[in-house]
Amino acid sequence: MYLYSLFKKYPRICTDTRHIVKNSLFFALRGDNFNANAFAAQALEQGCAYAIVDEAQYAVNERFIVVDNALEALQQLAQQHRGALGTVIVGITGTNGKTTTKELIASVLSEKFNIHYTQGNLNNHIGVPLTLLQLTQTHKIAIVEMGANHPREIAALCSIAAPQYGLITNVGRAHLEGFGSFEGVMQTKSELYEYIAGKGEAIFINSDNLFLNQMAENKGIGTKKRIEYSLTNTNSDVYGTTTGASPFLTMSCSLKNEKFDVKTNLIGEYNAENVLAAVCAGNFFGLKKEEIKRGLEKYKPSNSRSQLVETQRNKLIMDTYNANPSSMREAILNFAKLAAPHKTLILGDMLELGTISGEEHQKVVNLLNKSNLRNVFLVGKNFKNTENNCRCFENSDMLAEFLQTQHIDNQLILIKGSRGIQLEKTVKML
Repeated sequence: MYLYSLFKKYPRICTDTRHIVKNSLFFALRGDNFNANAFAAQALEQGCAYAIVDEAQYAVNERFIVVDNALEALQQLAQQHRGALGTVIVGITGTNGKTTTKELIASVLSEKFNIHYTQGNLNNHIGVPLTLLQLTQTHKIAIVEMGANHPREIAALCSIAAPQYGLITNVGRAHLEGFGSFEGVMQTKSELYEYIAGKGEAIFINSDNLFLNQMAENKGIGTKKRIEYSLTNTNSDVYGTTTGASPFLTMSCSLKNEKFDVKTNLIGEYNAENVLAAVCAGNFFGLKKEEIKRGLEKYKPSNSRSQLVETQRNKLIMDTYNANPSSMREAILNFAKLAAPHKTLILGDMLELGTISGEEHQKVVNLLNKSNLRNVFLVGKNFKNTENNCRCFENSDMLAEFLQTQHIDNQLILIKGSRGIQLEKTVKML
């Protein structure tokens, strides 16, 4: 209670002395390679009101508050703050598309409500509490992204955020080093459904997705708790079809007896279900079709998520934020469909796939061969170990060095890979 009373007086949180806000509370978090307890005094010198530490030797005066565990104190503070507010929380997780879906929903709902949503990729055991602690009484709805790479992480985040509504975009083969198997991915993501079944109101669900339907059924989500969107079932709450993708996705959407067309700034037909999720949320929360349309059409992707970038020499489809087998496959198939006289692919390794890494990278190469996509650069040790006829590079620095002398011009270029491969290093050469 004492900590929450301080928070109400100083409602800003800092965890990094490089980004101190005056009159804030500094939480001294610890990680594998850092111990912020050692920087608590510096945080106070830079303007923080109090420092919350979990090593008593660093507490030299009354402006230090000693707790058993600074991270747990942060999470408990967020949980208490969330409970004190009447904000409606929509929790979002999934293997692919959760950030885009979150931002689309936020863009739509902001047409009617004062909303808050996860900034960037603050979707883990630290990011979710920080997101919740940014809520104020003025926020009507918050869209909280939840990421995980180990079992029970989504359950832990749900216990903090207490979402009334939940949405799982999809499930795929990602972070298998932590989950162990695809079944482990399904089980962990379905922890959001489990929470909603017990304590929440409803889920937004893509009724076309057999895995999501199975997960919802297994967790006891009945018909009354399902708000459905679909690309095939006209009887769903929201139904839509793609009408074009050259390169930007256009759609026709139906809300019961109302229809409207949408011209998005998103590249890739695989984003159609993300758009429908936002339409579904907007419709459920009472927005008019004109408001939903406006919210969707004003959204422009950033942070290298299916982002179109035009240089003086080429057009780039930047998709370097993340990559796994399902997202890689969808990106390649979509790229193969795009009408362009000259195409190039720069693909980077998919990380954290564990024992199936070699198999999955070979599948990507086989797909390239079937798709007749020939002008391909592969980056990373995993791709280099596949049987391929492509130009391979150990890392993005080596590719960037090659591109300095071997220029690529007048091409549509897909750049896709895991964030750790750092393919963005090649952009200034293109």
